[in-house]
Amino acid sequence: MPQPGVTEPLVYLRGQLVPASQAHLAIFDAGIVLGATVTEMTRTFRLVPYRLDDHMDRLFRSLKYTRMDIGMTKAELASVSRELVANNAKLVDPEDELGLIHFVTAGEFPVYAGSAGRSARLTPTVCAHTFPMPFELWAPKLDTGAHLVTPSIRHVPPQCYDPKMKYRSRMHYYLADKEAQLVDPDASALLLDLAGNVTETGGANFLIVEQGTIVSPSLTNTLPGISRQTVMELAAKLGIPFVVKDFQVHNVINADEAFTATTPYCLMPVTKINGLPIGDGRPGPIWKKLIAAWSELVGIDIEGQMRASAKRRTEKAAATN
Repeated sequence: MPQPGVTEPLVYLRGQLVPASQAHLAIFDAGIVLGATVTEMTRTFRLVPYRLDDHMDRLFRSLKYTRMDIGMTKAELASVSRELVANNAKLVDPEDELGLIHFVTAGEFPVYAGSAGRSARLTPTVCAHTFPMPFELWAPKLDTGAHLVTPSIRHVPPQCYDPKMKYRSRMHYYLADKEAQLVDPDASALLLDLAGNVTETGGANFLIVEQGTIVSPSLTNTLPGISRQTVMELAAKLGIPFVVKDFQVHNVINADEAFTATTPYCLMPVTKINGLPIGDGRPGPIWKKLIAAWSELVGIDIEGQMRASAKRRTEKAAATN
C-alpha cells in the first residue's frame, strides 16, 4: 500500500523537486510553440529504474544533436531521477511499477513569437516525472496479440532530422494512429518510409521472424531502441539469429511471427497486419522465448505482473463503482 503521509508525487522541473500540482510549463515554452523537445522514458522493475544509464546516454546524445546545454552532467540528472523515483514509489503498491519520463525543451521565448523569436538566447527547460505503469492497457494483448495497420502517413525522412534522436515532435505519429484506428479502433500504426520500407510504430520498434531469424528494419529510418537492444542481447544468449535489413509489408504478411519492443511492456506479440493474420494469428514461440528470458533477466514474471496488475486495478475500479 502507499505510505501514509505521502499524498502527491514530485516532479523535477527547472532544477527543483516540486509537487506535481505545482509543475507547469509556460505557454510560450519552445516545447509548446515549436514542439522543440527531446525525451526519454525509463521504466522500473521492483521500483528500481531499468537501464537508466542507457537512457541517460541517449538523452544526452539527443541534447548534443539539438544544441541544448542543460548545465547538468548525466550523473547529476541520473541521481536526481533516482531520488524522484524513490520518493514517488511511496505512492504506489509494491507490486506496481513506475514509468519515468525525462523531457527537455529548448526553453522559454521572452515573447510568444514562434519561429520569429528563435534568435533569442534560451535556457532549456528540464523536466522529469513519473506515473504508475498502466499494465491494464496491454495485458489483454498478451493473449490476442496486437493489430498494426500501415497508414498513408509516412515516417519523417532522415533528411529532416536523424531518427537516433528521441523527440516529441510527433504529429505524424498522431495522424498515423488516427488513420489506423479508422480500420480498427484498437489498432496502432506501423509507418513506412518514403520508399515503402517498414520502420516503426509511434512508440515501439517492430521486428519480424523469418525462418527462425529475427529481422529488424534498417536504422536509417528508425530509433535504435534500448528494448530492441535488449532483444538483440537476449537473442544472442538464446542462439537466435538477428539480422538488420530493409523489408516491406509483403515480408510482414508472410512472416512466421512479429512483435514490438518498447520500454513500457518490453515485448508485445503482433498477430495481424492490415487485417491479415501473421503466422497462425497467435503469439509465436520466439516471442515466448524472449519474454521468458527477459523475465529471468530482471527477476520478474513480466507477463504475470501485467496480468496481475490489470486484474487488481479492474477489481479496484469495480469496487469503487
